[in-house]
Amino acid sequence: MDPTAPSSGGGDATAPTNTTVTLPPLTLRDVPRLPAALASPPPAVPNPISRHPYYHPPSTFYISPGDISLRHAFFDLASAAPSPLVAYRRAGPRRDLAVDPACARAALVTCGGLCPGLNTVLRELVVGLQELYGVRDVFGVAAGYRGFYGGDEDHVRLHLAAVDDWHKKGGTVLKTTRGGFDLAKIVDGIVARGYTQIYAIGGDGTMRGAVAIFQEFKRRGLNISITGIPKTVDNDIGIIDRSFGFQTAVEIAQQAIDAAHVEAVSAVNGVGLVKLMGRSTGHIALHATLSSRDVDCCLIPEVDFYLEGKGGLFEFLYERIKKKGHAVVVVAEGAGQELIPRTDDQKREQDESGNIVFLDVGPWLKSEIGRWWKREHPDELFTVKYIDPTYMIRAVPANATDNLYCTLLAHSAIHGVMAGFTGFVPGPINGTYSYIPLEDVAVAKNPVDVNDHKWAWVRSVTNQPDFVKS
Repeated sequence: MDPTAPSSGGGDATAPTNTTVTLPPLTLRDVPRLPAALASPPPAVPNPISRHPYYHPPSTFYISPGDISLRHAFFDLASAAPSPLVAYRRAGPRRDLAVDPACARAALVTCGGLCPGLNTVLRELVVGLQELYGVRDVFGVAAGYRGFYGGDEDHVRLHLAAVDDWHKKGGTVLKTTRGGFDLAKIVDGIVARGYTQIYAIGGDGTMRGAVAIFQEFKRRGLNISITGIPKTVDNDIGIIDRSFGFQTAVEIAQQAIDAAHVEAVSAVNGVGLVKLMGRSTGHIALHATLSSRDVDCCLIPEVDFYLEGKGGLFEFLYERIKKKGHAVVVVAEGAGQELIPRTDDQKREQDESGNIVFLDVGPWLKSEIGRWWKREHPDELFTVKYIDPTYMIRAVPANATDNLYCTLLAHSAIHGVMAGFTGFVPGPINGTYSYIPLEDVAVAKNPVDVNDHKWAWVRSVTNQPDFVKS
């Protein structure tokens, strides 16, 4: 039946009606299992949580083998739904385990740049492994992936007392590096030290590395689990609702915008310019702009802009300054990269993680705005105050929201590994914690959808131009 057609039949026209809708078939994007978990009959180790001396799980505590979550949570009944619908396994504790916790030997590693919440994830992995499952051998691997083939000093035994206050600290206690990914050495090091579970915490580069490690485990027939816990301040990892650290980043970014606003308001014809993190996505800039309400223009990588001419940034800034006496501009680090002059060497330059090195848009834009005003309005007072809170944002401890989120991610990862899953990422999809194949997350992007309501809200708040040339 057509769900958009008016209801036929008598009764009150305003009364609710029931419409039966048939959804397309489901495709389960299942996560891999350890070789031992695929044995027949499969291992069934009773979950030690059931024997916890203080907590007695209710009947609804454990996730059933058939529990799934949908990738798409809402549909337009007037048009065809995606076919087939994509589903994932729900995350959470299982009644029967495929892994004996008494034989487990876990390694935790942080890779890439800093992010609020890294220490919380580490702490909760240790607490979950030891308190919930009784795993005694938990090690922290220092200096990122290269720590797996480092010396004994790079492998630190972790225990509850040692990690007790880690969630209150910024950065990562384990130390982190970029690069150093030598697959053969890493896997050889893991095997040599007898690790059976690897928890890799990092961004998209770390997830790609975890995929390679998983595939090498599979090629060698190793009964070792690996899970990736997605970390990126930019919130640029796809499929999951958000990555940890993002909420804290927005909160600190808003403080920088507040300071820029004070500087701009306190000057004659003042401009406050804030550069925020966001190489390929503008989520921090977008959310901080909406939270602040003091921003006059938000520039993100997903929307090209130009400086000169009708409808350009300079024309808009002049009109806004003449109207309000000041202006505040937020720019994501990946915005406007095509406008900044580059040498041939700069076009080819990459960092240790293989990312293209971005030129610094903040100082460049500050300089361009200053030159424009001096050229076009030489007799008028003017000042630009530039704020770059990048390292302040990266280095702070997680806020309350991210601390909770990090705890749920860490425990979801542990539950999945104990159930015999490997090569997966835990994360919320439409609010439901799920297990997603590492290979999917490693390639999934999360750009700002400029056709979505959130970007429309930004435009309605700032009234900035669309930067579309006539």
